[in-house]
Amino acid sequence: MATIKDIGVPDTSLCKEIRELVRDTESELLFNHSCRVYHFGALTGLRRGLTFDRELLYAGAMFHDMGLMPKHSSKTERFEVDGANAARDFLRTHKISQSDIDLVWTAIALHTTPGIPVHMHPVVALVTAGVEMDVLGIGYEEFSDAQRLEIVSAHPRTAHFKEDIINAFYGGIKHKPHTTFGNVKADVLADKDPNFRPMNFCNIIRHSRWSG
Repeated sequence: MATIKDIGVPDTSLCKEIRELVRDTESELLFNHSCRVYHFGALTGLRRGLTFDRELLYAGAMFHDMGLMPKHSSKTERFEVDGANAARDFLRTHKISQSDIDLVWTAIALHTTPGIPVHMHPVVALVTAGVEMDVLGIGYEEFSDAQRLEIVSAHPRTAHFKEDIINAFYGGIKHKPHTTFGNVKADVLADKDPNFRPMNFCNIIRHSRWSG
């Protein structure tokens, strides 16, 4: 059974700088969440037999919620794009190739768009997989109790994580509701089918297998 030691964060200057930047910028709630996203994503990659660059996965996982922070939040872009832009700007100063920057940008920009990342490059797929596991409990049973405990022990969840993460999202997007326009197909179904009931992100969080 794989452990977080098997998918440890690369001991590189790039990852160290990313860690320090995110820790100094984000709340403890979001910092620990981002760390868990990396570990859950990387373990998912090992389980699926995927080949991926751990530095790039770490960059995507750690920057994925930076757009919720006032320093990186624009007035007109989706928070996912703001986070992707923050990662892009950081990676450009470290002479990362444009193709790798584009990969990280895409992983962050799509991390709240279900059904698409899983069909893309492993870095894109695994950032979303890590987010979905930690926030929504998707794939919960694919991890052992020991794996979940090890990750949460290293990067703790708050006692009321579900409500805390919902509130963190709200705080980061409430000033720009026009950027939250979502899946147009759900709007069409709601318009035409009186029996249609769209899935609710917050309800999925609250009813996930995770406690708290």
